[in-house]
Amino acid sequence: MTTGTTTTADETPLFGPESQFSAFFDDPRWALAVIRATVLEAAHPQIGAALVDNSTFVAHPWRRLRNTFLSMRRMFDADPAVREREAARLNRLHARMSGSDSRGRAYDAMDRATRAWVVATLFESAVSMCRLSGQPLDQDAMERMYAEYRMFLAALDGDAGELPEDLNGFWRYFDRVVEDELENTEAARVILYRLFDHLPAPALLAGAPTLWAAGRAVVGPLLGAITVASLPEPYRRRAGLPEMPGAPTLMQGAYLAAGLTRFLPEGWINAETVIEALSLSPDSDDPRARTAAALRARMKRASALLRLLTPLSDETGPDPVPAASRATGEGRRSAEEFFRQVLDQTGDGHLDWPDLAAMARELATRLDLDEPEETRLYDAFAAWWRELQATLDTDGDGRVSADEYAAAVPSLAGPALIRVAEVLFDATDKDGSGTIDADEHRTLFRTAFRRDLTTTDGTYSRSAFVGDFLSFMSGRRTNTPYDPLLTDA
Repeated sequence: MTTGTTTTADETPLFGPESQFSAFFDDPRWALAVIRATVLEAAHPQIGAALVDNSTFVAHPWRRLRNTFLSMRRMFDADPAVREREAARLNRLHARMSGSDSRGRAYDAMDRATRAWVVATLFESAVSMCRLSGQPLDQDAMERMYAEYRMFLAALDGDAGELPEDLNGFWRYFDRVVEDELENTEAARVILYRLFDHLPAPALLAGAPTLWAAGRAVVGPLLGAITVASLPEPYRRRAGLPEMPGAPTLMQGAYLAAGLTRFLPEGWINAETVIEALSLSPDSDDPRARTAAALRARMKRASALLRLLTPLSDETGPDPVPAASRATGEGRRSAEEFFRQVLDQTGDGHLDWPDLAAMARELATRLDLDEPEETRLYDAFAAWWRELQATLDTDGDGRVSADEYAAAVPSLAGPALIRVAEVLFDATDKDGSGTIDADEHRTLFRTAFRRDLTTTDGTYSRSAFVGDFLSFMSGRRTNTPYDPLLTDA
């Protein structure tokens, strides 16, 4: 098989609903496998450094999950145009990520060898999930799936040369990278220990913080133990990862239990529906929100009862904000809360370029911007970062701390931020009329913010759009249309 084809020798499609990958997409075992694959990715020094510097998975794990899910679905779509568009978007995104780790080693998200490792971890973890659940793939199925993943890599890099052509070569390659290149990186440790211990509630469960904290306190350590036990033994040994007594049995049981879902009627589990439901904000106008609202009401009652029985904190984030600093007036956030929820997208306690780049990336992804519009958006955010750095970075360390931000209490609505808002307006004003009509308005907020809004006159002017966006980004007002985009976990 050559990397330029889209079918195997027996004409089985490598992409689309008949592919091997698609057969696993709604499989609950895939959730365990993706966590495992993510740890193996993060254990690679280059990938780990890129994740620590640029990723929002700590502060916004559910949003990151949703975006990754949608991207994978597009990359395995039956339509080659969909695959090509998504590959181009990913390449533009990765081309903006480079730097060095804490030991001074350079990383580049466009490095072909490290991109091949990402694809390799996904394939190997899919094979492992089948084996661990007592349903190992036969040789033909494994070869078909490997062909799919090589084509996935070819779509990104132009060819799949960084991965061996056959399975025998792949297993030698995989073992070599595990033995010689993987490390106990900061990113891997964050995923295994900090992320599970401090996982914020998804929007669906945001109204029941005590119930979420109680469930997380039980499930978080179990997920960590299951993941560690499933990792290759040479890596566990080399990284010195502690293994909880009984973890291998627990891990086997978890995969076996997830594998039993194969007896459920087809269509009962739909991963996309589950992920979208978890992302519904409390005031979303999505039809599914009615069911979610009823569920939230029940969970709030359960949470209130649980609060009487347990001393667990109501906070769901890793760095709780004192109640006294929560509100400075009706409909407004405190400076600390705005910094934590909106500005610090990477969750490292500081504001720097990766945080604003993450905002630009999220906006460009939600609005599905083409390259020229996307570049304009990134350039506008880069200019805004230069303004913020010049104004707020009082100690000259190249980033803005929460204290520097809170002490200055600045007005962020400078010329560069106005440019950001204007780029967004132009991306929405498809007909160039200078106003957003009712259809464009609905499309914007349904696509970017997953809600329906109306205007009094059926149109939305440039000045009104810019004013609302600046009010959110500088006035720190809550309950605006922009909350779901930049604050939801």
